[in-house]
Amino acid sequence: MSYQMNSGTVRRFAKIMKFGAWLQAIPNKLTPPPFRLMQIGSAFWQSRALYVAARLDIATVLGDEALDAGVIAVRVAANADATGRLLRLLAAIGVFLETAPQVFQNNKISAFLLTDHPNGVRAMILMHNSDAMSRPWFECLEQGVRGGVPPFQLSHGEELFAYLDHHADFDSLFSAAMDSVEALTGDSFATDFNWGKFERIIDVGGSRGTKSLAILKRHPDLTALVVDRPQVIIEAEIYWANHDSSGAERLQFQAGDLLDSIPSARSEKDIYLLSAVLHGFDNDSCITILRNLANACGRTGARIALLEMVLPEVGADIAGASFDMQMFMGSRGRERTLKEWTTLFDLANITLEEVVGLQSFGSILVLHPKRLA
Repeated sequence: MSYQMNSGTVRRFAKIMKFGAWLQAIPNKLTPPPFRLMQIGSAFWQSRALYVAARLDIATVLGDEALDAGVIAVRVAANADATGRLLRLLAAIGVFLETAPQVFQNNKISAFLLTDHPNGVRAMILMHNSDAMSRPWFECLEQGVRGGVPPFQLSHGEELFAYLDHHADFDSLFSAAMDSVEALTGDSFATDFNWGKFERIIDVGGSRGTKSLAILKRHPDLTALVVDRPQVIIEAEIYWANHDSSGAERLQFQAGDLLDSIPSARSEKDIYLLSAVLHGFDNDSCITILRNLANACGRTGARIALLEMVLPEVGADIAGASFDMQMFMGSRGRERTLKEWTTLFDLANITLEEVVGLQSFGSILVLHPKRLA
């Protein structure tokens, strides 16, 4: 019994992604090595320019208009000359469009920085380039690589997820950024997996439950229980009390600790969803969480769905390798190969039932306790 949907489309997507990886390697082949190294070494100029544009919310100020840099500067309380130069750099790399000298408008890329864009990534840009997240990269990466210690811990005295517990503003930004992940991955997690075989999703580490909600909208008979840290659940309940969305009435919330206990399954119609959760933990913690999931499943026949990246054994693409370094920066976690995943499953007494491909850079790993094998 397979949970895979849209198998032909998923295979075509995988081929397109391989072609995209080949295209990304072209600059290394065509650009003189010294110049290519300079491009890579100065790439942070571009990321910082993008961050400042997001901070100033220039995309939202522009809306559907084409405006002179001076007008933009007045509206965002900035210097006109500096604003024009900032936007000229971003337009040169394809973000915003310069339609006349010092006149700029949104294009199809900058539109995703609009605060009200349904698939916008402004929160993600702000989060990754915030002082809290960028300082470890700039100040502590070498020390972290030498000692094998997360640079975030070296910079802040604790790892990322502990830091979130007592920095409410950054925790809120982090949650908003995680909610925008769907803009990067698309909705294939909801369409390429057969959720119709189940009645309830138990969304562990699900933040506001946006992943579950995307699934519920496609399956009117499904409900979802979202389990996360107490402060996240409080924020989620407040958020949905002030936002109306189809399917949200079928979301329930419960505070929990996936390292301690997880709500028990009721039947084989339950499925646990962990979306990009385990890559934030070291191997020992992952084994503990997986064992907790197995205990929560009991003998009900419930399944576990891990939405995670699966790295190839050799030759990871830039996205996978970059995400893996980001995990090293902030936590003891990592992106893993299929061999590394299955090693964890064996140690947790869990069986990998199926790897469901997605039209995305992730996959859904379907698991159940070994005693059901």
